[in-house]
This record gives sequence, structure tokens and C-alpha cells, in this order.
Amino acid sequence: MSEKRMVAKQAPRFEMNAVMPDTSFGTVSLEQLMKEDKWTVLFFYPMDFTHICPTEITTMSDHYEEFEELDTEIIGVSTDTIHSHKAWINMARENNGLEQLKFPLAADTNHRVSRDYGVLIEEEGVALRGLYIINPYGELQYSMVHHNDVGRDVDEVLRVLQALQMGGMCPANWKPGQDTLNP
Repeated sequence: MSEKRMVAKQAPRFEMNAVMPDTSFGTVSLEQLMKEDKWTVLFFYPMDFTHICPTEITTMSDHYEEFEELDTEIIGVSTDTIHSHKAWINMARENNGLEQLKFPLAADTNHRVSRDYGVLIEEEGVALRGLYIINPYGELQYSMVHHNDVGRDVDEVLRVLQALQMGGMCPANWKPGQDTLNP
């Protein structure tokens, strides 16, 4: 089975219903973020009311200001409904809920966006843990997809985002403030 390359190409466009940070219902779209000259961190997770997902989602929310300083919007996506998202957001963290999020959670109920990004587990109707960084021009700059049993490292996502925004060649283990390999 061969997978199509997505990095360094235009990201699949999307528009989805979402629960916004103020818990109202709204929509999120890549086109709108591009118009606002924003970078996008689009991440997929399997399901609401699970065990690993809230650890990732709340950690992303706890680091939101760092992403905001980098002109980046975060969008979380699963195949659950906006009503399921809202119920989960309204649950306290100590009860395995999300509590107040600082970014939208989108509902890919028709599975189109999960399929477009290559993370849909067709037979289960849920997404793998995929994360994509898209620049303000709509180019997909980074892609990471892994097994649903392992949570992501938000500090690494921030490091990669900062490296991409440097516009230079960043060596292995590069950290913000270090030199790039540019001649």
C-alpha cells in the first residue's frame, strides 16, 4: 500500500462545525485562517470521553498562549459530534473532562477531513492521532501520524513549529535561540 505524500503540498481544505472556546457552536476553516495570515496546527484524535485524548487536548490548551505568540491557531478534530464535544468540554478535568478549552474542537462527522488527511480508520470510523502544521499560504509543512495508544509531545510540536517559522535549515535537536545551518 502506498500513501500519498502531503508535506510540501497544499493542505486539503476543510470547513467543519466546531465548539468554539466560549462553548458556542461555530465553524472553522483553513481558508479563514489563511485569510487571517495564521499558521494552523490541525490535530486529530480518536474519540471523546477516552483516556489519552484529554491529556493531549488539555495540554495543548494549557500551552495555547505559546502557539498564539507564534501566530498559530490550534484546531482539534474527531469524528464525534459537536454535541459530544460540548458535553466533554463541560466536564471537569478531574472527571476526565476537558473543562475550558482555548481553541475549537471540530466535528468531522462525515469523515471527509479525516479521510482527506489520511488518518481515518475506515472500519472503526475514528481517526488516528495525526497532527499537521500548515503555513499561512496553505502549504502543509509537517505531518505526524502514530498509533492511538501513544499521546503526543506538545513541546515537540512547538519546537517544530518554531523551526519551520525560522525559514532556515535547523539541525537535529535544534532548539529556539540556537543557530541554524544557513550559510
